[in-house]
Amino acid sequence: MSKKNTKYIFVTGGVTSSLGKGIVSASLGLLLKSRGFNVTIQKLDPYINIDPGTLNPYEHGECYVTEDGAETDLDLGHYERYLDAPTSQNNNVTTGKIYQTVIEKERKGDFLGKTVQVIPHITNEIKRRIKILSKQNYDIIITEIGGTVGDIESLPYIETVRQLKWELGEKNSMVIHLTLLPYLASSGELKTKPSQHSVRQLMESGIMADVLVCRTEHKIPKDQRAKLAQFCNVPLDNVIECKDLETIYEVPMYLQKQNFDDVVLKELDLKSDKEADLKDWKTFLKKFQNPKKSVEIALVGKYVSLQDSYISIAEAFKHAGADLETEVKVRWVYSGDLTKENIKESLEGVSGILVAPGFGDRGIEGKVLTAQYARENKVPMLGICLGMQIMTVEFARNVLGYSKANSMEFDTSTEHPVISLMEEQKNVVDKGGTMRLGAWKCSLKNGSKLNDIYGSKNITERHRHRYEFNSDYVGEFEKNGFLATGTNPETGLVEALEMPDHPFYVGVQYHPEYKSTVATPHPLFRAFIKACTSK
Repeated sequence: MSKKNTKYIFVTGGVTSSLGKGIVSASLGLLLKSRGFNVTIQKLDPYINIDPGTLNPYEHGECYVTEDGAETDLDLGHYERYLDAPTSQNNNVTTGKIYQTVIEKERKGDFLGKTVQVIPHITNEIKRRIKILSKQNYDIIITEIGGTVGDIESLPYIETVRQLKWELGEKNSMVIHLTLLPYLASSGELKTKPSQHSVRQLMESGIMADVLVCRTEHKIPKDQRAKLAQFCNVPLDNVIECKDLETIYEVPMYLQKQNFDDVVLKELDLKSDKEADLKDWKTFLKKFQNPKKSVEIALVGKYVSLQDSYISIAEAFKHAGADLETEVKVRWVYSGDLTKENIKESLEGVSGILVAPGFGDRGIEGKVLTAQYARENKVPMLGICLGMQIMTVEFARNVLGYSKANSMEFDTSTEHPVISLMEEQKNVVDKGGTMRLGAWKCSLKNGSKLNDIYGSKNITERHRHRYEFNSDYVGEFEKNGFLATGTNPETGLVEALEMPDHPFYVGVQYHPEYKSTVATPHPLFRAFIKACTSK
């Protein structure tokens, strides 16, 4: 396979949002990677926030964090989980970032007194952001455009794609349009008209779709497929069916059966002698769909009514569970409902508990009660980020006897701030992008449970938090059996706590779920599920 110039694939959506552009993009990336191409995927988000860091998870689901500390859209998590390769701040672009950059340039006089307009200044900046990844020698860059064709917010991105297609020349870029075929139960048929309108709207913007991927509840009959090809101006082979499946991890194989990767390579004039090898992926899927045992884990959090808020945790359970041939059933527990009276009933029967990350004081006391229940009843528990801080507060109150111990996030005047702010955080006013973010080193104590789990003394994990364990209390914690077994080698900040005389009682300040992929399940999730199955 000879080295080519970077090729670009643009993925747009029509008819409705949330059709699964991210999963289709990730699946295509996996297929192309398995055929020997160096692939990355980026997401263009039309909202005006700089990033999703300050968004409530109910708005956009989980905020995903990259190795280099960018707070990004949750789709980047899918990209990493499928490609088993890290993304960066360049893989997620928002309208907020685009306008911020253009306005800063205008203030500096970079436009030489010209009137700053959407075309060419905004579209040029979008182009620059799309092409920036090509410096890393990728063969193919897949760019997913958020929102739906026709949205006012998406117009500058669609126009940029039109310009880029023209500038790059034939066979150097292509557009995949993901659309919906609604099923009318009354007449028992799939309707193609919404897709035709969506493609026509794209054409009105000067873009012709090269491939149509159709989300559908039922198989597309031959005559409907032919109709779509004819009225949407695409070859028959380029109409790809994407049926609702049991799990998102089936999608790559489903698309491969329709030669999706061959269609794309033909459109981009690329050749590969290597067939797509999904052997490991299929092994994972087989184990995932045919577990030998089952375990129920309570996920205690405050955003449980939108499960996308904890999507990386849910997927990490699947990766580690499949590796152990164990089905992980998640009991979603809203921490705001937990009281001393109902805690036992709410958590009865679970084999393990995970206290989830989050911000703000809503539902905090329910999480403290959860940590106490897990500690006293020897139920395996993993606390992530805020979860670790909750374990700290609970231990200080109920073991050390500091009944009013708290985190400074919830009580700035607490007598015992076992969780507090670092000096450099105390005067921070801006909320966005000002936390401890991205990959940080952690040294694990020899002989500790975490040292055994990772099989290494030095690890790197991703962070997203502002408050830290107050090191003034380390001595008291350790004397009473809650050990600080992970610390940052540069700052001395506590990264992890564990209880040796408990089946599994581990709190980590970092987010292990961000690094779990299908190919490499996270060792901490694997160890946690193993502890739950042996309970």
